[in-house]
Amino acid sequence: MSRLRIVALFALLFSSSMATAKKKPPYEVKETSYDANLKTLYNSLDPTSISELFAFYRLYPETVQGRLSIQKALSLMQKHAPKQSQVGTEKVQYQFPTFDLQPIISLVNRKPYEDEVALNEDEIAFIEKAAGHLSNRKLKGHNVWDIDSLVDLTDAEVDLSHALFLHQFEEFPNRVTKIRQYEAMLDMMALQILARLPKNPTHTEKLRAISEFIFHQMRFRFPPHSMWAKEVDHYTFLPSVMDNRHGVCLGVSILYLSLAQRIDLPLRIFTPPGHIYISYDNGKSLHNIETTARGIHVPTDSYLSINTKIVKERSLKQVIGLNFINQAAVLLHKRDYKNSLHLYRNAERYIREDHLLNTLMSYNLLVVGEIEEGKRRLQWLIDHPNPEMVVQDTIPQDFLSGKVDPAGIQVIFQEVDDTRESIFNKQNELQATLKKNPEFRDGIFHLAITWLQLGRTKEALQVLSDYSKKDPNNPIVEYYLTVLNIQRFNYAEAWKHARQAQQLVAKANYSPKSLEELTKHLKLLCPSFSAS
Repeated sequence: MSRLRIVALFALLFSSSMATAKKKPPYEVKETSYDANLKTLYNSLDPTSISELFAFYRLYPETVQGRLSIQKALSLMQKHAPKQSQVGTEKVQYQFPTFDLQPIISLVNRKPYEDEVALNEDEIAFIEKAAGHLSNRKLKGHNVWDIDSLVDLTDAEVDLSHALFLHQFEEFPNRVTKIRQYEAMLDMMALQILARLPKNPTHTEKLRAISEFIFHQMRFRFPPHSMWAKEVDHYTFLPSVMDNRHGVCLGVSILYLSLAQRIDLPLRIFTPPGHIYISYDNGKSLHNIETTARGIHVPTDSYLSINTKIVKERSLKQVIGLNFINQAAVLLHKRDYKNSLHLYRNAERYIREDHLLNTLMSYNLLVVGEIEEGKRRLQWLIDHPNPEMVVQDTIPQDFLSGKVDPAGIQVIFQEVDDTRESIFNKQNELQATLKKNPEFRDGIFHLAITWLQLGRTKEALQVLSDYSKKDPNNPIVEYYLTVLNIQRFNYAEAWKHARQAQQLVAKANYSPKSLEELTKHLKLLCPSFSAS
């Protein structure tokens, strides 16, 4: 509800006491200024806003307009319910809540800086009954309350939000109440989205309504780097995202998917390296939803890179596992290897034979000393090349051939922040690692990245040139060398590396847009070398 409307409501509430003191005998039916003002205020309400109608009723429960507002609110909540579940519309209209509506109003209207809303049993039961027709109620997973049964579900049976809440609040003493509280909040969001939709809405209309609600009405946002850099897990967990209205790509995508399940909107899930986005498939094309940019459509090829030629599609059940992987990444950077490994094993209950999980888990195993299992997983990665990539990760081969030890791999995952000191610290450790393991290719590449982060392109160029001599089969390295040589006006060398990158991606039947654009730019700068 807007600030002006709230002020107006309270102004009218104050004026009502004045009008009551001056009201005329009951035999006089002349309309007072209070009645006229109340009608005006009632008519100014958003007729599709459940929270505004509830708020008006809370202030004026004994007035005609107040009773009309609660009838409208209850009707909106049941707008898309099957007729047989409405239990007599006329009766429902007069089954007004007997409890304070403020907590329910605050479920949707609460600001991120305000205290958490705590619903009592009557309030939760009221929302659950009103939301009984939502589509996620048909899912077997909605009624599962133990983790083992959750793991056994098929993807089509998973209620995503319920599954994540089960894990999130697994150790809470009041676990069931806590889960029902957050599910009630999601239910109210879904009911509000449906309230603004026509009967029998199309999937496209549902898509627009969810995006409008999440990104414009509720104003969910990607958090500033200073907030999420060290607490990415905090902005992944669904309860935290809902409470703070800030979330990283996975967190807001999970919110979006949870609401989509409630209003019967089928969506697809994709995970380019280090990212996730969701899509609606209309049978002819994909409409991508970039949750870090207010839900705008981003073309699929924008998620591809020099080495990423296919974007992996995920299932709802795998999203549960991705939640654990995101959480484990934080602990891995903090070198809390025991607990990160525990989270990876939890993720494996939902994601099987996965390249991302096996890669991270194998490194974690090596660092904690579980060498044999780590080696088995590295060999699996070599035996099962990732179809998304042009060339495979080099660490499995380098470790199994003795070119790096677990301590060297550990350095790769050392996190840096915005300070030059943290970059220098990682750089020093990488240089020490390479002194011991000079053929460790990923170590050489990350050393070059630290020079780029420091703005030292000359040193970065030298390190990447050394990499290319040791292994000329990495298109990412060749791409970087093309760019750096262009910056130094060394066009002959730039063309050499551009052609090498083109040959590498062509072997994989792939033509990355970024490489095409770089080559066009190089032709403009120096066409004479393009044909040689």
